[in-house]
Amino acid sequence: MENKPIAPPPNGNQKRLFFWFYLVILFFLVTQGSLTGTYRTTETNWNDLENKMLAEEDIAQMIVVNKERVEITLKSEPLAAGKYPDFRSNSRGPHYFLTIGSVEAFESRLLSIQDKHDLAQLPEVRYVTRTNWLRSIFSWLLPFIIIIAIWYYIFARIGRRGGMGSVNPFDFGKSRATLFDDANQSKHSFEDVAGLEEAKAEIQEIVEFLKNPDRYTYLGAKIPKGVILVGPPGTGKTLLAKAVAGEAQVPFFHLSGSEFVEMFVGVGASRVRDLFRKAKDKSPSIIFIDELDAIGRARGNSLSMRANDERESTLNQLLTEMDGFGTNTGVIVMAATNRADILDKALLRPGRFDRHIYLELPNLEERKAIFEVHLKPLRLAKDIDVELLAGQTPGFSGADIANICNEAALIAARQRKEAIDMQDFSSATDRIIAGLEKKSKIISKEEKRIIAFHEAGHATVSWFLEHGDELMKVSIVPRGKSLGSAWYLPEEHQLFTKGQLTDKLCMALGGRAAEDLIFNEISSGALDDLEKVTKQAYSMVAFYGLDEKLGHISFYDSTGQSDQSLHRPYSEATAQIIDEEVRNLVNEAYQKAIAILKDHRTELESLAGLLLDQEVANRDDLVEIFGERDRTQPQQALLANG
Repeated sequence: MENKPIAPPPNGNQKRLFFWFYLVILFFLVTQGSLTGTYRTTETNWNDLENKMLAEEDIAQMIVVNKERVEITLKSEPLAAGKYPDFRSNSRGPHYFLTIGSVEAFESRLLSIQDKHDLAQLPEVRYVTRTNWLRSIFSWLLPFIIIIAIWYYIFARIGRRGGMGSVNPFDFGKSRATLFDDANQSKHSFEDVAGLEEAKAEIQEIVEFLKNPDRYTYLGAKIPKGVILVGPPGTGKTLLAKAVAGEAQVPFFHLSGSEFVEMFVGVGASRVRDLFRKAKDKSPSIIFIDELDAIGRARGNSLSMRANDERESTLNQLLTEMDGFGTNTGVIVMAATNRADILDKALLRPGRFDRHIYLELPNLEERKAIFEVHLKPLRLAKDIDVELLAGQTPGFSGADIANICNEAALIAARQRKEAIDMQDFSSATDRIIAGLEKKSKIISKEEKRIIAFHEAGHATVSWFLEHGDELMKVSIVPRGKSLGSAWYLPEEHQLFTKGQLTDKLCMALGGRAAEDLIFNEISSGALDDLEKVTKQAYSMVAFYGLDEKLGHISFYDSTGQSDQSLHRPYSEATAQIIDEEVRNLVNEAYQKAIAILKDHRTELESLAGLLLDQEVANRDDLVEIFGERDRTQPQQALLANG
């Protein structure tokens, strides 16, 4: 027998809602019955009225109510004689009622009955107008009751979807920030944050100020009003805020920027006011707004602002609360965003966000520290080399590293291993960088041969370039969207020379050049390579000022305002020069790649044959084919898709 899930019992709000619903139904029944004046009135018909009541002259009186209903009261004698057993002899009328179409038709029919039965006179007929005030009021209130019920139901569903339980519609303009205090403490600390030493030092100073304010106020220092965390996704902005919530030991309010804005006008500004009011009541306290760009976009430049004044009014209220005529003593505002370039300048000025903390992608040592944090809860084999893992993941954020550790654990569990070894981490890295291995993808022999020479072309060109990245592995196993891949160990640079960037163009064009050289025909497999080459070449010419003909000019806009403009910051003549120089730069790199492949065609064909045989060429296979490179090996890894 199948076990069906038991529905949870209704909560208190649902019980109250049912109670009011039943009360309204009861009220409706009462008002319906109040029109008749009694619950014992029985409906009759014209046949009984004519042949039984009027013909026998048993009717004392008839009352026409509101020209649509006739109430009939019987005489006491026939009641006492038991002629009408439904009623006792002392029962008060009316006893029967009859619904009529119109008064004229009713009177006409009475006269015809009188003539038919030769009655001396008809019973007394009275005409009254009655107003049921309860029913009238209820008829007006019922639509509003229905609207309020629907309104309540919608808000309740919004609250449940947002994880807030049932919602009082009158609390819709109140802040929904999550409060961390003594009763609900964050379990994170600064020990959980690795690789962000500079950022932690600045944040720890804020925490220290809240714990020991006298040390700073004694010298006349003022606590910063706002701290904004800026950095790429996954670098640990939210994690750092969680650590502050756990370390500060003061009330910590956390919410997302998108929670301020709703479809109703004025809700966002109301929630901002309510949030700061709660924070002031619990001062000293911290407010953390994640994804600040949801409400902090620059006013006037954003098309979304012009279409939604609600977001702009929310921002104006936030600006006022942070540094207006009011006082926010003891309230610090923290925020996080990866789109600081689009934020309003008034929001970023000193007095609002006094401190800007920039979080960058971790370097080698920082990645090593992050790996050590995420490896603690894992059951590891003895061959784990943390330094090698850090070296194989350049450009990875803290979130990416956490994902690699988790993916390696899943791979090891899938293979029923007792511990996680280096092979699992290698497979996890390949899985995350290049995608899942697609063994089921059907590739013809001719296509496989093209892919092999394409990847061999990348490998050969990079191996013999002066600034080529160190090659670690080449594969023609389909992964993700790529049909083949090459793994490199590039050096980490803060600056790049023109020669280094040009060699990167040659490396990316090596696959297309190999196809052209071997098959005298090119394929669509170089799409990803050509996209990277085009973007990098345009950056070299238009942004970095590395072109001799264009000169030392850069059209890069770090403010992001040019994205909103429909006009380019240069003339048509300059645009033509940029296009020509980009084309020349790419052609020169392509010809250089062709020249290298012609000089080392034997090695190219050997590597392609090896890939066709075993699909993967490791570092030892590459050294055996190309020989040792006469240069110092770098220490980090990167993947280039073919």
